[in-house]
Amino acid sequence: MPYWPGGGHEGLAWLAMSSFDGARVEELLAGDAYSTLLGIELVSVTADAIVLGLDVSPHHANFLGLGHGGLVFSLADCGMAVASNAGGDRAVAIDTHLVLTAASRPGDRLESTVSEVSHGRSLGTYRAEVTRQDGRTVGLFTGTVHITAG
Repeated sequence: MPYWPGGGHEGLAWLAMSSFDGARVEELLAGDAYSTLLGIELVSVTADAIVLGLDVSPHHANFLGLGHGGLVFSLADCGMAVASNAGGDRAVAIDTHLVLTAASRPGDRLESTVSEVSHGRSLGTYRAEVTRQDGRTVGLFTGTVHITAG
């Protein structure tokens, strides 16, 4: 059962069994001024994935009138940041990679689905797929974080 931001208590019992703590993810995202500035919002949290979304606005466009590649990167990177820090340890990016596979435009809805690939004592790796509202993949992101206790 997914965790929905602002949802009722019925989701709280499920949180104890999940690998991602929905309330913690919501708290981290709310404290991220850059994500707020871009309009990134929490869509859902499940045991296996965090989904963030944003509506592409004209101020997100580059000089070609397309959604800026940096916007796609930021959406995926934000997802990695909250996913890697949701467990309570401090995690910071040390390597990231983005492949842009399709364009976005003002008016599009983008969603980034982030999952954990590996999590060790000092390194974690995360993967994000950014899609448009029509289901087309816009970007594929992989990131590695350095983890320090608590």
